[in-house]
Amino acid sequence: MTLRRPDEHRRPLCLAVRPGLQLGPCSAAGDRVLDVGCGTGQTTRIAARQAYCGDVVGIDLSAPMLDRARRDAAAEGIGNVTFEQGDAQVHPLPGRGFDVVLSRGGVTFFADHIAAFTHLRHSLVPAGRLAFLGPQPAGPDSSYARATAALSPFLREASPAARGMGSLLDPARIRQMLTASGFTDIDVAPAEVPMTFGADAGDATDFILAMGPVRYNLRDVDPETTARIRSEVRDALVEFEIIDGVRIPGHVWIVAASPGLTPRAASPETPRSTEA
Repeated sequence: MTLRRPDEHRRPLCLAVRPGLQLGPCSAAGDRVLDVGCGTGQTTRIAARQAYCGDVVGIDLSAPMLDRARRDAAAEGIGNVTFEQGDAQVHPLPGRGFDVVLSRGGVTFFADHIAAFTHLRHSLVPAGRLAFLGPQPAGPDSSYARATAALSPFLREASPAARGMGSLLDPARIRQMLTASGFTDIDVAPAEVPMTFGADAGDATDFILAMGPVRYNLRDVDPETTARIRSEVRDALVEFEIIDGVRIPGHVWIVAASPGLTPRAASPETPRSTEA
């Protein structure tokens, strides 16, 4: 089984929100923006174009993805963006250094959500906003479930990646984690978005079978059975082929919250001496 390049690992997630669908309030020209789990930087570059007089930082653990992000930003002539390698849960961030913290799914992989969100909250100015996208639970009658029905009998065990992606599926849990981290004005809104999986049915099949949770569950399946699964998934994906590739309707949560911080009081002026 051929794995895709590291910079393609998050392609469906990266393309889940089309440019016209607003993820967060990052349209002010002078905003300072942090993109958590930026991957190859698509969201980061969109934010940088909107905050064209501000500064945008993308952070991710993957060096190959960040290399791609830097190349793409340079090729597009975007100069107000930087990319840092690190774990946003513990990475040193400037106190009250950002107007917006956003993420297209990267926050779902936090090991300790409360500690991580608290860390991010302290990087926001009092009037700032957190905005992130996360997956909704995939129902048995969803388009994706129908397209990948041949895989269902083999997906018996949640891989480490799947456990991370499924950590914030429940809106009540999202609110609980953010409230415990000190956030206020929490909004969790559903959205339907097209998810692009490949250029055609064969390409999309290769990608789906190379995804971490699928590889994890097929690791001991014999080659003949794997070939049969591949053929059945490819045939099912033909239904979703359009001129731009294979697109399957998906459902996500768009989450926004305020940091609940108190503005710092202005320092009183030092009285001038009246002595000669």
